[in-house]
Amino acid sequence: MKEVRISVRNLIEFVKRSGDIDRRFFSNKRAVEGIRAHQKVQREYSKDFLTEVFLRTTEEIEGINFTVEGRADGIEVTDQVTVDEIKSTTRELEDLEKEENIMHWAQAKCYAYIYAKDHELDEINVMLTYYQLESEEILNIKKTFSFGELRDFFMGTLVEYLEFSKRIVEWKETRDESIKKLKFPFKSFRKGQRDLSVAVYNTIDDQNKLFVEAPTGIGKSISTIFPTIKAMGEDKIDKAFYLVARSTGKNAAKDALERLLNKKLRLKLTIVTAKDKICINDKVACNPKDCPYAKGHFDRVNDAIIDIFDACDNFTRENIEKFARLHMVCPFEYQLDLLDFSDFIVCDYNYIFDPTVYLKRFFENSMLRFTLLVDESHNLIERGREMYSAEVSIPDLERLREILPKKRKAARKHLTNALEEFQKLNSCKTFHSYESFIGFNGEVEKTVFSMNDFLTKDKDQENYDQVLDIYFSLFNYIKILEYYNRDFVSIKDEDKIRIKSLDIAPIFQNILRAPRSSVFFSATLNPIKYYGKLLGADEETSYYKIESPFDPNNLLVLRNNEISTVYRDREESIDEIIENLRDFSQDDGNYIFFFPSYSYMEAVYERYVEIDGEAIKQDREMTEGEREEFLNNFTFSSSTKAFAVMGGVFSEGIDLIGERLRGVAIISVGLPGLSYERNILKSHFQKKYSRGYEYAYIYPGMIKVIQSAGRVIRTEDDRGKILLIDKRFSLEPYKFLLPDNWRIYDFMNSVEINEILKKFEEEKTNKSQKHKGQ
Repeated sequence: MKEVRISVRNLIEFVKRSGDIDRRFFSNKRAVEGIRAHQKVQREYSKDFLTEVFLRTTEEIEGINFTVEGRADGIEVTDQVTVDEIKSTTRELEDLEKEENIMHWAQAKCYAYIYAKDHELDEINVMLTYYQLESEEILNIKKTFSFGELRDFFMGTLVEYLEFSKRIVEWKETRDESIKKLKFPFKSFRKGQRDLSVAVYNTIDDQNKLFVEAPTGIGKSISTIFPTIKAMGEDKIDKAFYLVARSTGKNAAKDALERLLNKKLRLKLTIVTAKDKICINDKVACNPKDCPYAKGHFDRVNDAIIDIFDACDNFTRENIEKFARLHMVCPFEYQLDLLDFSDFIVCDYNYIFDPTVYLKRFFENSMLRFTLLVDESHNLIERGREMYSAEVSIPDLERLREILPKKRKAARKHLTNALEEFQKLNSCKTFHSYESFIGFNGEVEKTVFSMNDFLTKDKDQENYDQVLDIYFSLFNYIKILEYYNRDFVSIKDEDKIRIKSLDIAPIFQNILRAPRSSVFFSATLNPIKYYGKLLGADEETSYYKIESPFDPNNLLVLRNNEISTVYRDREESIDEIIENLRDFSQDDGNYIFFFPSYSYMEAVYERYVEIDGEAIKQDREMTEGEREEFLNNFTFSSSTKAFAVMGGVFSEGIDLIGERLRGVAIISVGLPGLSYERNILKSHFQKKYSRGYEYAYIYPGMIKVIQSAGRVIRTEDDRGKILLIDKRFSLEPYKFLLPDNWRIYDFMNSVEINEILKKFEEEKTNKSQKHKGQ
């Protein structure tokens, strides 16, 4: 029997949606649903109520078994059973009483049908409970339905979904048959690739989490994607996400997947494009007034989905834009809907981990079995902290109070109260526990809830867009407040309040309960348990380190034991650093010199150019075109000396193979600059793990060092060299964080470095002559 699994929520949203996209103001249902409203209503239930009741049913239509499931907010189990669906809102309850929200009733009726069927009830009550977020008033709207009415509604809804369900079933058979025939797209596995592929496959099979350190250049993308697709073909998972930190990672995954598609793999693939890039309107204006693609989008989007599903396997940006124009739908929202019908998705970390933009639909569907492949996972710690941090600008609050019309008395009152609460707080640059900010936070939250009338009824008012921007900033702030615990701090600056996330591990551990399996991989996960601890690993998590497959004799690592690059010594050490750089790169060829900051890089660069002539440097702000132009300087026959920063766009994710890059120099151990906030982090981890300085400074710094050094050896035929300039590279704990396979030669002056370099070049010549002789 063919099977389709779907959640009640996804079924109703697919079948019953209609109307326009209007992002001038998100409906309250989508924006604030779940903010403590459910818990407050459920706490007031009588003892006869069950809460968060899991329901599932299976129905057969035209040879397809539909398994539908979901959780009812509440069920009153008395002589007259009532299924309750809770919705939070900032609209007036009187308005809601006069209207009938088709989507809300449809969802509640589905739950009621499943419960009535399971308990053989002839009739059942269905209730919508609306919780008004500002006034905290509750409205109950109750109706009674016979089992026959509910069954007709439920089966009719499934029939509406039937046409597309048949496509899904047929597609899965086609996809799985192609996967069974799929072979690794290269003649053989590189050393290390098979080990990584086996580890990924076993992790998916075991439904576990894996942290794996795999050396740069072995082909991590194909080695994680291939076994994941194989597991999909064996019905171990339904879907996979490949998560990236930046566009270079997205391109590597795209290349690997398209290589497999070219081997006759059938796979529905979406590589997610940001809204501002995929928008085909004259301007990004997501509302029916300013965008013809937003007007009536939901009336047409299901036909657009069926059309592209029948026509394409690879839902490329070009294909999405083509069908969006054909059906007059918003390409970005269309793209997000296509993720439901994609087997493999490549996207930014945000779509899984960010609380304001994550793909909620995949986390609410407990039947969906999906895997996460997290590329360059070392980036996720800092990115994660950014996702769970937020701020409120006091000038924004003052500006908002000026703009809002006087008739919006509630919002203006709460803004005034928030500004007064700010003035009561202590002087700037102090951080406090949450309790110190309760008054301020409460007024910001009430401001958000009280702005509904303005945002829904005053859309044509001057400065509306400015108000909306401030509103979403405030909404993001109160969203982060939901997570606030001892792993956060609140900071008062001169003109803002900030919430800073310090440790995201508990949040990520909760997120990682939804995927069936997760694989975190990078060339830089040392110490690996540090990453596991901070990215949500549990006691069952596996850890694996793959040794470098490359000949260690192809990489020379030079280490200066004398130069100090600590802040107080930097000015005095510049000339000596330049002497080292000139000795290191004296032959023709391309070199990159990496520094811990722009200011330090620029200081050395200016002096270097005076002494040695031409060089290029990374600018603080560079467009994609400027970055591409920078990399175009590295040809196989050029002799380019480039200055760049560790942790920047040129320190990871770029492939300059062979003679395109002969060596890199790393100046300093890359520690983040001393700062007030970094010291808060140090204090927090000292109390929590007794490793404050390591977690806040040393490990993040050495991550950037190893990533920068990883630009040199990209393939098994590459040969290159690394120069480490900082006496701390010879001291604990820094030296123990350097890769085990590095051949490190210490030197103290030009004579010694030149002798070492000469010997390395002689080895290269001898090896080349031996190879020719064979």
